[in-house]
Amino acid sequence: MIPPAAAPAFLAQAGWGQAAIVPLAGDASFRRYFRVIDGPRRAVLMDAPPPHEDPRPFIAIAEHLTENGFAAPRILARDLEEGLVLIEDFGDLRVKEHVDDVPDSEGDVYRRAVDLLAALHRLPAADVPPYDRAVYQREAALLTECYCPAIGLPVDEAGYVAAWDAVLPTVERSSSPVVTVLRDYHAENIMLIDRAASHGLGLLDFQDALAGHPAYDLVSLLQDARRDVSPALEAAMLDHYRAIAHPPADFDAVYAVLGAQRNAKIIGIFTRLWKRDGKPRYLSYLPRMWDLLERDLAHPALAPVAAWFAANIPAGKRHHALEDYAPA
Repeated sequence: MIPPAAAPAFLAQAGWGQAAIVPLAGDASFRRYFRVIDGPRRAVLMDAPPPHEDPRPFIAIAEHLTENGFAAPRILARDLEEGLVLIEDFGDLRVKEHVDDVPDSEGDVYRRAVDLLAALHRLPAADVPPYDRAVYQREAALLTECYCPAIGLPVDEAGYVAAWDAVLPTVERSSSPVVTVLRDYHAENIMLIDRAASHGLGLLDFQDALAGHPAYDLVSLLQDARRDVSPALEAAMLDHYRAIAHPPADFDAVYAVLGAQRNAKIIGIFTRLWKRDGKPRYLSYLPRMWDLLERDLAHPALAPVAAWFAANIPAGKRHHALEDYAPA
């Protein structure tokens, strides 16, 4: 992976002109990341190329989180025209690899991640757009727009929209406070760092934050698209959240609705990453996503959406329908 052409001049102006630039793993977007090494100093160069990406939301949310005592990367330098941002390096110890390597730590690490969310949920939401019905519907539609055509399955798209319209009031009528929703709060985006004030956890990939329901980021964490979280751990962490955050009685229903919405969205996104962006590795996650979606659909609050799935996407067109395209 070749650094952007503007990187050497940008780094020189920021005082890192002699640094080596080493590629880091990318994500599911157009953003690219490089580690910048200058002797003992380390930083990360984010390449968020316009017009595909805009680094300003990342900067704004990072500053909001930092001001409120959470560990987001400090912004060391920026060039918005080129889409380059130099940020603090949190190292390589992600929650995913750590708990996979040290299974006995899983409960403690996830409890800390839930504690962090509970602390975030005590604060007013950041100045970000609302997570409203239009966004929920647009995201859920990715399943019918991307996944269903990929398996050659015509479906009742108008009925799909109507089914979600029937269940989303469960979220909209909730008495939970409106909070900052990070939207991609999961084990690959949480770093283990030596900083007790933020529960020892560093936050990444929050540039798409919106103002919405507290249950959403719990779904992101506990119904992880990329890592198996056991139903027992999910239940234990939800119990822990209830004990410290005292959510209203409608919380479980909202959690199920947002779980189904998020998992339907991700099935569509992962299919699009294969079809449009040439990233077939994401297809290997689809069986997990279907398992999670079907668990959520079993909740009574999802009855209209569950009925739509039963009528439109038979079991044989779900879990392994795209496995022939998955990488060997």
